[in-house]
Amino acid sequence: MLIVPMRVANRKPCGSQRREGADRQTEASEGNTMGTTESETVCTRQGRIAELAGQKPKFRLVSLNKYLDMDWMREAYRRTRKDGATGVDSMTAKEYAERLDERLADLIERVKAGTYRAPPVRRTYIPKDDGRMRPLGITTFEEKVIQRAGVMLLEPVYEQEFLDCSYGYRPGRSAHTALEAIWKQTMRMGGCWLIDADIKG
Repeated sequence: MLIVPMRVANRKPCGSQRREGADRQTEASEGNTMGTTESETVCTRQGRIAELAGQKPKFRLVSLNKYLDMDWMREAYRRTRKDGATGVDSMTAKEYAERLDERLADLIERVKAGTYRAPPVRRTYIPKDDGRMRPLGITTFEEKVIQRAGVMLLEPVYEQEFLDCSYGYRPGRSAHTALEAIWKQTMRMGGCWLIDADIKG
């Protein structure tokens, strides 16, 4: 039996509203309960972007820059992990939050003026199970925030392009939901071969 994956437009751009890997208790303990209003505002805007992208798939969306304001950046900050390693500037998320609005306003100004430049990435290595070392690039916290803001802008656009069978790095999806989908499809088919493939290096 031939299974053809269908393209299903994603109408839930706020599926990754809370930052990756966080839970409510952790966010509350970090004093990170701000952003309810910003979250709703950003969610509405993301819905509008998704709507435009779905209605006019052949058109270029050239006005996304207007969405990059303080509400958007505060929400990007809220969704950014606060417990990660520091970058080349050694600034922690707690230190960045001390003058949050001032820093975010300055960041918006630099990004919109085209003068923002991503700082160097700190290289570190972690051991793999086979004894080799995996290289990791650690960005500054500010760079993580602007990257998150960019994801929030582009995700509603490109979510329209993914096949429904795609699960990698998509909002509201994980390895667990992928396995559940495989299990359900396997049960419907009465069994099948499953091939696991990965790209080496």
